[in-house]
Amino acid sequence: MGRLDGKVALITGGARGMGKSHVRHFVAEGARVVFGDVLDDRGEYVAAKLGAQSCRYTHHDVTREDDWAAAVALAVETFGRLDVLVNNAGILTFARIADMPLADFRRVLEVNAVGCWLGMKAVTGALTRAGGGSIVNISSIEGFAGAEGLSAYAASKFAIRGMTKVAARELARFGIRVNSVHPGGVLTRMVAESADARGPAEAEAFIKAMPLGRFAEPVEISRLVAYLACDESSYSTGSEFVADGGLLSGPGY
Repeated sequence: MGRLDGKVALITGGARGMGKSHVRHFVAEGARVVFGDVLDDRGEYVAAKLGAQSCRYTHHDVTREDDWAAAVALAVETFGRLDVLVNNAGILTFARIADMPLADFRRVLEVNAVGCWLGMKAVTGALTRAGGGSIVNISSIEGFAGAEGLSAYAASKFAIRGMTKVAARELARFGIRVNSVHPGGVLTRMVAESADARGPAEAEAFIKAMPLGRFAEPVEISRLVAYLACDESSYSTGSEFVADGGLLSGPGY
């Protein structure tokens, strides 16, 4: 423990699922964390459990520039600096292209892709003033391969993958590293809801396609995110880190 001692991190979508795991793991590794979400009751509960000395919660809609500015300001005012951004917030809508309303498609892109872009834009100044830092963008294996019913989600996750590479080139001069993480099946509510939408046959096939034969626990992804946030990964930028139980290693997906 202590891999993130002295670091101040901003984490989005931190009230539940993988985001909550990231918040808890970062605090356990010594970071001070500001995290946001739109699920205020859950976010405030997580913050209360971890304590004000270690973390603060703020209402944060990642599609709103004002919310981004407020979250960055809270981190700097509360903990004196900002070193890390984890762009974790995301939504998933399962519908085939022919059946999906345009508004739903746009909403997924707004939260997942535009929200990520706004985050990188919002933190650049604070990270530069801190002498550099790390941005970790949470994409997905759907940023590499498509799946039926996930056109909007895949589009947003491919976008995150591309934006990460552009940002890595643009921000390296300021000492800011930018990488993307691509989880496969993780035991969260969002994944469970997706499995329910696909049906039991597809869910079973998904698990069988994994060489490791199981879903990941959220903390298994959080450990990878913490590695990319800390100085141990100092020569990694513009890179893609896959944590999928081997799913993409063969033709089964």
